[in-house]
Amino acid sequence: MAVKTHIVLRGSKRAKDPDARRVGEIDPKQRISVTIGLSGPKLPDSSDYIDQTLTPAELAEKFGARKQDAEKVATSLRKYGLAVDSVSLATRSMTVSGTAAAMEAAFKPGLAIMRSPDQGEYRGRQGTLQIPAELKGIVTGIFGLDQRQMARRKSPAAAAIPDATLLPLKPTDIERRYNFPPGDGAGQSIAIAEFGGGYFADDLIAYCGKFKRPVANVQTVPVDAPAYTLQQILALPPKKRKEQLDTSIEVMMDVEIIAGLCPKANISVYFSTFDQGGWVDLLNAVITANPAVLSISWGLAEDDSGWSANAINAIADRLNAARLLGITVCVSSGDDGSGDQIDDGNAHVDFPACSPFVLGVGGTMLKAAGADVKEVTWWETPGRRTNSGGGATGGGVSTLFPRPAWQDVHVVSLNHGSIDGRVVPDVSALAGEPFYDLIFLGKPQPSGGTSASAPLWAALIARIYTQLPQSKRHRFLTPMLYKNGETGKPIGKISSRDVASGNNTSNPQPGKGYKAGPGFDAVTGWGVPDGVSLLNSLQAI
Repeated sequence: MAVKTHIVLRGSKRAKDPDARRVGEIDPKQRISVTIGLSGPKLPDSSDYIDQTLTPAELAEKFGARKQDAEKVATSLRKYGLAVDSVSLATRSMTVSGTAAAMEAAFKPGLAIMRSPDQGEYRGRQGTLQIPAELKGIVTGIFGLDQRQMARRKSPAAAAIPDATLLPLKPTDIERRYNFPPGDGAGQSIAIAEFGGGYFADDLIAYCGKFKRPVANVQTVPVDAPAYTLQQILALPPKKRKEQLDTSIEVMMDVEIIAGLCPKANISVYFSTFDQGGWVDLLNAVITANPAVLSISWGLAEDDSGWSANAINAIADRLNAARLLGITVCVSSGDDGSGDQIDDGNAHVDFPACSPFVLGVGGTMLKAAGADVKEVTWWETPGRRTNSGGGATGGGVSTLFPRPAWQDVHVVSLNHGSIDGRVVPDVSALAGEPFYDLIFLGKPQPSGGTSASAPLWAALIARIYTQLPQSKRHRFLTPMLYKNGETGKPIGKISSRDVASGNNTSNPQPGKGYKAGPGFDAVTGWGVPDGVSLLNSLQAI
């Protein structure tokens, strides 16, 4: 009787990349490194541990993988010629490496060289993975075999010329508009997630000099991708050089916004690959470092066909672990409105912004109204600006994540038959005109998008922490916004300025979107921050 050596790994199925075609075979001697997800005790539901923050030791003890399980996986995989490079019981992860031939023998992925117009050539797969039968119930995912791009952010805002009556915002403008509490972020650690590009120290020095701010302490942390310097990028082949320079505009936007508002904070910029494995590995690294806050300006529609179910689960589990440590992860809600670049007639939301374990951040823009300036929902007609396809804040109702018990809001999904899902965004900040006053390659480079709103909120949270007693710092912020404060109203309501006009309709598909209105909505959440009011509310609970 034949012995069944392998079983299908549940949740590993990946659809065909519709934009790619197979162009070659993988060299069987090519070295590949992957991250193995390990099982562990069931993580808490989104409505559990709301008022509790665990230490790293407590997280590992309560919810880490078991040592004997890791040893069993290691023993099994070594039989196929794979080497165990590292094990992290706390993040329930193991990294292993070996030849492509060994990966095929162990996991049967059917790897091939794929080519797409946007990504070029990459290592890809479709269908399911298999694992040795003895590892059933222990291995929860295998990440890094497929290099398909699963992260995007707004295309670089071009030398867009905003309304001449309004100028791009400087750090002092941001502080004034959003009533930041005093401080400089001293003693706080802020992490930034990047999936490409590089960090240009000279631009940060020029930015801080322009606005008379101390130059922040910025450390780069290569995870699965290099932390390029400008000189290294300029030495790349022309096509890759352009790609990395374009992405670096966004990296420097994140860094400059946070550094300008928190110049005395310790800022760490994590660089990883933009595939599923890159997401998992970057979050593992951040969890291990345990910063106060993490800013993520990347995402993809939660129901994009490229996601595997166990990758969504693995990322969500790590975000869950982060919030248990008290890390508030600020994630941009997307820049493509209700369609989120899926042309099927339904409304969509961005992942991981729609996770119940993060703070989803939407976008606004400023409009001159006589002598006044009005803040409204970010929505621009496509093609309005040179080299820009326009943009609109993401937001809506998740089809994957149920609405947490703490999110007691009345928003109905636009999709017929949808679940009563998690609503995003939670809050908002400037994303559109007149943009942020930034520097890139030594020159002014105004830019925006919800990619800018997320780091603004990360900086605000760090500034607030410097004013709070130690016992009230580093608490997962999102559910507290829905909790009633001393006035009997939700903290999100009393610590925000409502944005009650606009919508996030994507055209031509789905041709419908969510509308902003009084109070909480699925366009701008509670609204834009009043930092001092938020500080006062958090001091009281």
